Amino acid sequence: MAAAPTTTASSRLLLRPRAAAATSPTHHHIRRHATPSLLPLRHRAVRAAPVRAWPDSVTPFNFGDDDDGGDDHPREECGVFGVVGDPEASSLCYLGLQKLQHRGEEGAGICAAGDDGELKSVTGLGLVGDVFRDKARLESLPGQAAIGHVRYSTSGPEGPNLKNVQPFLAGYRFGQLAVAHNGNLVNYKPLRNKLETQGSIFNNSSDTEVILHLIATSLSRPLLARICDACERLAGAYSLLFLTADKLFAVRDPFGFRPLVMGRRPNGAVVFSSETCALDLIDAVYEREVAPGEVIVVDRRDMSVSSACLVPHRPRKSCVFEHIYFALPNSIVFGHAVHERRTAYGRALAEESPAPTADVVIPVPDSGFYAALGFAQASGLEFQQGLIRSHYTGRSFIQPTQAIRDLAVKLKLAPVRGVIEGKSVVVVDDSIVRGTTSSKIVRLLRDAGAREVHMRISSPPVVGRCHYGIDTPSEKELISNKMDIEGVRKMIGCDSLGFLSIDKLHSIYGEEANELCDACFTRNYPVPLPEPVPELVSSFED
Repeated sequence: MAAAPTTTASSRLLLRPRAAAATSPTHHHIRRHATPSLLPLRHRAVRAAPVRAWPDSVTPFNFGDDDDGGDDHPREECGVFGVVGDPEASSLCYLGLQKLQHRGEEGAGICAAGDDGELKSVTGLGLVGDVFRDKARLESLPGQAAIGHVRYSTSGPEGPNLKNVQPFLAGYRFGQLAVAHNGNLVNYKPLRNKLETQGSIFNNSSDTEVILHLIATSLSRPLLARICDACERLAGAYSLLFLTADKLFAVRDPFGFRPLVMGRRPNGAVVFSSETCALDLIDAVYEREVAPGEVIVVDRRDMSVSSACLVPHRPRKSCVFEHIYFALPNSIVFGHAVHERRTAYGRALAEESPAPTADVVIPVPDSGFYAALGFAQASGLEFQQGLIRSHYTGRSFIQPTQAIRDLAVKLKLAPVRGVIEGKSVVVVDDSIVRGTTSSKIVRLLRDAGAREVHMRISSPPVVGRCHYGIDTPSEKELISNKMDIEGVRKMIGCDSLGFLSIDKLHSIYGEEANELCDACFTRNYPVPLPEPVPELVSSFED
């Protein structure tokens, strides 16, 4: 049963969570106002603490154990959605977040600007439907403008943390400001350390809070200038929505790592979303992307829309994994229909790594579907749904023996014996990260009577860790970083294994290949990572 909400005056991986999280109820937090947390502490003495690695709060890595029976795909951390100019803004935001649920399943929140100029926020742990199960929570968010957020939790001994659930709502000398962020700031730690030495006090471990502090301490005027001033100091990936009493701001980093699109409803309301599928749900017509390095301002008083250049132009570097795995197939991302990109990957994979002895092609649901379809079309092979994914099993907490762990896998993926038995099967997946899921799938297919199992992957081998908003494990855990393709094949136990090469992937995009971020395949990072810095701690106790 969900915990009762509290009111304050301050500011595609199935994992086995830690034991504490297993019994925790869904938590909710209603914020009506956030008082300024930027309190100057004069004569603050500091000393350097030992250098630590980049904290998991920046880019969380919580892949569970190898025996969790789950999915070892990378996972997206966040999705954002915003509406301005509609009296049902918070309800539309709720629907949009439901459609973006695949981008974050640990927490959700909505902040709305009421007609009285007051910003109110509701955040909670759990799925969107769980957070807003009580209709009173949505009813507590009136107004014609709202922004929302879905996220995955940061890792750490405390598990999911309500304080890190966005949108963040803060009060400062010019009023209230809310923010929702998709991405990851690679220079979060040095920025935070500098702000703390200047007296800033932080309420959580999210890199997003740094943005609020930078805006609040900026000497520029008006707010648009302060946002631009703050973003000039950021390095990394960010698609941002800001909400004030009378304006909504949409901002995208100059490299365009993460998607952000703009649409319009029949009544003239302007909508922003991480993916176009959420626009379709609420009958909003897709107009365009928010351009890399652009800030769009919508004034809800007269519904005027203006645009400004955020920072100097950078070479575009859009995350290719949005097309490979993260985005829903019915979305348009970076100007391309996602299902068409995935079908093209499958066709190219069939040309590059055919399986001449195969009888049937099956996908690993759900993200492997269109790549498998393209592979079958190019190969002239039969396409079948040979694996059925259950979306209702929840997470497997008790798996005491290997035999029980293997049975738990079948709860999530069930083979269709009539499609598989006695046949040479090509099974198409979008990626291999650690290899644990792939080995279990191969074992499932063999147990169902497959004569041969040929694994085909519609992306290159993942050898690098993402620092721009994707949850990937450390490089020492990436199977393709530890062994060659033959070694991976032996480990997962298939008869043959083929990846889409990086050159073939680039050929699909043509001249646009230079506009892709493919650092997870090449280790060519568009934004260099700063060196770890000493953490500043107080030399005295309050």
